[in-house]
Order: sequence, then structure tokens, then C-alpha cells
Amino acid sequence: MRMLRWVSTLAGIMLSVSAWAAIDTYSFKSVEQEQQYRELTEQLRCPKCQNNSIADSNAIIASDMRQKVYELMEKGYTNKQITEYMVARYGNFVTYEPPLTAATLILWAGPALFVLLGAIVVITRARRRRPNEPEVSSSETLSEAEKQRLNQLLNDSDREH
Repeated sequence: MRMLRWVSTLAGIMLSVSAWAAIDTYSFKSVEQEQQYRELTEQLRCPKCQNNSIADSNAIIASDMRQKVYELMEKGYTNKQITEYMVARYGNFVTYEPPLTAATLILWAGPALFVLLGAIVVITRARRRRPNEPEVSSSETLSEAEKQRLNQLLNDSDREH
């Protein structure tokens, strides 16, 4: 019985390790500075989570990025300078609105070009399959003897049935 208590206590301690995680607490000089911090952390994307902002993410890298945003704000950096710092460090992906570059243009135009190319292929294939009016040449017509033979075969098959 004593062993069971010891094991359950140990399991409880191990499962509560996440409760020991640090919570970001920063002191701001003004309400405006706190609002600026909140806006910046909502506008920057977590490189690990990808769908969350660094404000919403519990990833270690998001915590580091929040700390860096706070430090840069304390040094007097503007929102644009902080965003440029993060982009230089983590790439354009860190912003929810990446700038228009050759790489992003391909990503935006690629699906449209793919649909356009598909439409061209479908139209081209449809035109090839369209039956053209057959031209009747003299070699394709039946002679009188062949016509009589055909009629005879058709009549014979009708009598058998």
C-alpha cells in the first residue's frame, strides 16, 4: 500500500512538470507600450507552430521571440524596426503578410497558371476528339456488284431468323 502511494505521488509530480513552466510577465512604462507589445506579438507568427502568433504559442521559440520583442521595445525600437529584425532573423514567414517577391508571386500565381494550363489541355483534347465530317472518296463507294451482294446477304439473314 505504501508503494502504491509513493508511485502515485511520483506520477503526479511528473505529470505536473508543465505547471512549473515560466509565464511571461513584463512591466511596461505605459498602457500604450503594453498595447504596442500585444499588437506586435499578435502580428508575428510562431516559426514552430506556424498557425499561431507568438502571443498564442507555448513553444520555446515563441517565448524567446516575445522576450526579444520586449527587449527591443525597451531599447526604443519602432514596430517596423522590430518586425524587420524578426524577418531578418526568421524569414518572411514570420509575418502574416509577407512582401511581394518572386518567390511569393509564384505561390500566388502558381494555382491560377495551373488551372489555366489544365483548361488549355482539356480544350485541345476536346478539339482533337471532335469527329470531322468524313470526306467520301471514290475508293470508299460501293460498286453495283458489291451493293447487290450486300442486299443478298441481308435478305438471306432475314430469312434465317
